[in-house]
Amino acid sequence: MQFIPQAIPDVILIQPKVHGDHRGYFVETFRQDKFEAALGYQVNFCQDNESKSTKGVLRGLHFQLPPFAQSKLVRVIEGEVLDVAVDIRQNSPTFGQHVAVLLNDSNKHQLFIPRGFAHGFLVLSESATFAYKVDNYYSPECDRGLAFDDPELKIDWQLPKALLQLSEKDQKQPGLGDLGTCFEFGVDYYA
Repeated sequence: MQFIPQAIPDVILIQPKVHGDHRGYFVETFRQDKFEAALGYQVNFCQDNESKSTKGVLRGLHFQLPPFAQSKLVRVIEGEVLDVAVDIRQNSPTFGQHVAVLLNDSNKHQLFIPRGFAHGFLVLSESATFAYKVDNYYSPECDRGLAFDDPELKIDWQLPKALLQLSEKDQKQPGLGDLGTCFEFGVDYYA
């Protein structure tokens, strides 16, 4: 596995080694010791989630507040998505900036999104099966979101807004300037 820090170095692209032949392929999608060595800290995933969506479905941008903040390790089993992580740590040198990567069933790439980031994805293929690990359980009281179309974020979602399908909740999320302080840069949210 290769662990590649992105433009925001806390967000890590993971490129697993794919072993393939005429029978199909084998890929190791997670290995705790290599993962923690690459990050430099411990992340204890406690839950796996999976969703299936059709083209144009945009899920996000989501996060949970402390003490139920979540890290995510995301990948695509089938199809292709544009995956986005936005830095929402106040006083971070990259506050409000984002990382966007294509994840698909061909490249088998994964993205690690640490605590302190909002996350979302848009399905670009006819459908996509999206799988992810989280290191904290869902908490309705701590569930929050960020407007996917906040002009301050400058995210190119690669599809016209008229083709996007969002939940009612995701259509009403606040902009970056209205979030308040959710996370502070330099605070260890893993302690």
